[in-house]
Amino acid sequence: MNTLTIIILYIQILLYLSPPPITATDFLYNSFTATTNNLLLIRDARFEPPTIRLSNDSNQWSIGRAFYSTPIQMIRPGSNSSGSGITNSTLTSFSTQFVFSILPEDSSTPGFGLTFVLSNSTEPNGAVGGQYLGLFTGSPARNVAPLIAVEFDTGLNTEFNESNNNHVGIDLNNVQSEEYVSAGYYSRNGSFVSVEMRNGQNVHAWIEFDGAREEFNVRIAPVGVGRPVRPLLTYRNSRIREFVSREMYVGFSASKTTWVEAQRILAWSFSDTGVARDINTTGLPVFLGRGGEGSGSGLSSGGKAGVIIGSVVGFLCLVGFGYYVCVYWGKKDEEEDEVEDWELEYWPHRYSYEELKGATNGFSDSELLGAGGFGKVYKGTLSNKTEVAVKCVNHDSKQGLKEFMAEIESMGRLQHKNLVQMKGWCRKRNELLLVYDYMPNGSLNTWIFDKPKSVLGWEGRKKVLADVAEGLNYLHNGWEQVVVHRDIKSSNVLLDLDMRGRLGDFGLAKLYAQGEEPGTTRVVGTLGYLAPELAMLASPNAASDVYSFGVVVLEVACGRKPIETWQEREEDMILVDLVREKYMEGKLGELADQRIKGQYLVEEMEGVLKLGLSCCHPDPQHRPTMSEVVAILLGEDTSVAPTIMLQESKKEPSP
Repeated sequence: MNTLTIIILYIQILLYLSPPPITATDFLYNSFTATTNNLLLIRDARFEPPTIRLSNDSNQWSIGRAFYSTPIQMIRPGSNSSGSGITNSTLTSFSTQFVFSILPEDSSTPGFGLTFVLSNSTEPNGAVGGQYLGLFTGSPARNVAPLIAVEFDTGLNTEFNESNNNHVGIDLNNVQSEEYVSAGYYSRNGSFVSVEMRNGQNVHAWIEFDGAREEFNVRIAPVGVGRPVRPLLTYRNSRIREFVSREMYVGFSASKTTWVEAQRILAWSFSDTGVARDINTTGLPVFLGRGGEGSGSGLSSGGKAGVIIGSVVGFLCLVGFGYYVCVYWGKKDEEEDEVEDWELEYWPHRYSYEELKGATNGFSDSELLGAGGFGKVYKGTLSNKTEVAVKCVNHDSKQGLKEFMAEIESMGRLQHKNLVQMKGWCRKRNELLLVYDYMPNGSLNTWIFDKPKSVLGWEGRKKVLADVAEGLNYLHNGWEQVVVHRDIKSSNVLLDLDMRGRLGDFGLAKLYAQGEEPGTTRVVGTLGYLAPELAMLASPNAASDVYSFGVVVLEVACGRKPIETWQEREEDMILVDLVREKYMEGKLGELADQRIKGQYLVEEMEGVLKLGLSCCHPDPQHRPTMSEVVAILLGEDTSVAPTIMLQESKKEPSP
């Protein structure tokens, strides 16, 4: 066997032993059509635009399931699995939200509801209908297939130890729930509000699964109420991993027997890389019974007469309204722009201008949070008491709609716990407004510079750096396209209620396909954070983002701005150069922020400074990747260390 053959065999063995790569799953369906892609409709499930109907009224024993066509990877690569259980592994976290409607033909008949399900098969072995929801067997034994379901049950089955006919539960391969609670939600004052799930109303459900904690959190509320702060049901149990396989399909299942019960899915969002994108709940159809309240009873003769009279009056009103519209429409058209196709394509939640104007008190200076090159940012409070940040792009902005579109395209589809989430937007003629989650603790720079009342401590700084690193790593590696932020700086790192860092302002983001070279564009960014190669190439990429992040690391550790004017020096001092000088002199520890002295170990501080220098290496190829930076900051892999390859001389290295 020659040397070449041995090398080829060795490579093949490595490829065979290497775990498969994680593929991200992130999708959003605000409605469904007959041509909706990437969904598997099993048995009686079918499209009834704009919904998915799960069971069939004409079939006495009807079962319907709808799954996303590609299974998600529930076990991280490198984990060991056997049979239906797994050991010594971390499960994949995911977030999903959807809107459903359950409407019986006769409210007095038994009901069954529907489930959100994870299954390693689209046809669970031995599954039957009726109270078994089209997922479980009629015997006490569990199914062979690993299966987990969150049930939205509208039937009372005492044989399953149920005490009410309107509850939410967690099922682990068995129709008898491990835990269940009455359907409802907790209001802001902590009171419980019951939600009737079998009257046809649209119910919004949120499910988050924390793989590391092996924990489900489930919330529901009628559409329009908003996401409750407190979960309705929290279920945490290590037994969950016994019912998970490496790959599992996600979707819905429902069934019926003799009685008609329409189970519909109206919208669905899912992500296993961050928070599932918000569903556009405006304009969803509402299905009510013939009695108007989910009842199947017919109208009385008096009711029919009322309908006739109402129809005549309604017709006259319609004629009058038509005349009013003809007169008024021209004026209205001048005030508001027509919604264009691309607006709904990029992000569904379009706020009205009047709503945002009212939320910000008429864009009052008292609500002003800040201003930058792209316009002003105001604090707003929506009608449902949700606090938001409203960013108004300048009228005379040269970038205008182009940069607005870039921000829509980036933020509308990127979801991660360490990114500032975009909630929606508005356009009125040339006035462009973006709506974000409100970050109550402002930006990172105000907690280090600007003489803050309380300086952010060392532990807080480390957490924020790790948060930003995770968010940036997601932009670079967690999606089908690389997102280059292009303007990473401490003022673009925002702090949430828990003082955790989130990366914001994607107005300068540039997307390009994985493996492709980004096109050369004008130099953008902030002086002091720009990578040196951009002075000549003006071609930002992931490595230039790493450089900017390195500058943030240095300013957080040193408590100094990237460019400062020093009294003892006539010229401006560049922080990266200063840290490099001290490193060459072996005096790196002298640069640590004296305001937090005593809060850190010297070795730890020097390690962070070296990491910052490594990110700021003048040669882009010698900078670490963000995945390596995350591993270092989180301590996940101590074998990964930044390669400090600084010039031995004090001369400025050429880029």
